[in-house]
Amino acid sequence: MADQLDLNLLRVFDALLREGSVTAAAERLHLSIPAASRALGRLRRAMGDPILVRAGRGMVPTPFALRTAPRVRSLLDEASALISADRDLAIGDLERTFTIRINDGVAATLATAAVEATAAVAPGVVLRFVAEGSESTEALRDGSVDLDIGAGDIAAPDIRSTLLYRERVVAIVRADGPLGGARRPTLAQLCRYPHVSASRRGRGRGPLDDVLEAAGLQRRVAAVVPTSAVAAFLVASSDYVGLVPQRLAEQYGRSLGIRWFPIPAELPSIDVCQLWHARLDADPAQRWLRDTIHAALGSSGGRVPQVDQHRSNTKAR
Repeated sequence: MADQLDLNLLRVFDALLREGSVTAAAERLHLSIPAASRALGRLRRAMGDPILVRAGRGMVPTPFALRTAPRVRSLLDEASALISADRDLAIGDLERTFTIRINDGVAATLATAAVEATAAVAPGVVLRFVAEGSESTEALRDGSVDLDIGAGDIAAPDIRSTLLYRERVVAIVRADGPLGGARRPTLAQLCRYPHVSASRRGRGRGPLDDVLEAAGLQRRVAAVVPTSAVAAFLVASSDYVGLVPQRLAEQYGRSLGIRWFPIPAELPSIDVCQLWHARLDADPAQRWLRDTIHAALGSSGGRVPQVDQHRSNTKAR
């Protein structure tokens, strides 16, 4: 008869998949190596799958294990929230890794503030930032991503959201380039030089083009790059004009030799939000992380508004 899958076995399964090693999983769970090895044996019998198989000098998860891992992680999160919902959270003793999906334009200005704010009170917390790939909300649902930070539009009743800050796009040029000395270049001046477009989807057209078209103007997009950071590096070594988030330009413009200025046109602002799954509303550790990030980077000057913490999501990416 197959072993029953208790919560401790699921924790072992999660650690094995995260570490890819019995030894490392044992260390993570504060178990002896023989105890972790026996637990792996029980998992194999209970699940009817090898879970981890030898590949050269290491071990790799089976396809079944990879498919199952997000669901196990989600169950563990829910169990943790259920057990600790009515308890005071000892932040200083918290040992947990949070996975945050984020685009590089936001990460460049958020990561430092978030890491410093969490490390100051919870040295055992690790923030694991992963790049955008798929915009699917399934990663939030299955627990492989704890928070999703970015901008956009989505409607999903089980996804929660809160506004971090409102961003605007600004123009950047090389400080010692042709437009570097201009007080505030006009739209016509901006169109005299080639542009670099930052788009993960490879789009060369954006809201600015609609404004230019209405004014009888047209810009030439000479390069399309996947991220705002790459656009900033390209502008720093060329005569290109780039459009990037203002916070990115403010924080790194001087060190890169870049000058930024407002675009002389009415362009839509960008709401940068953090998103999470509804099942984590009651998880005190995740709630602490959301509040900490909001206070560190939010538009409220450090005050975390409570009204937004449980509203349905209307802004994603």
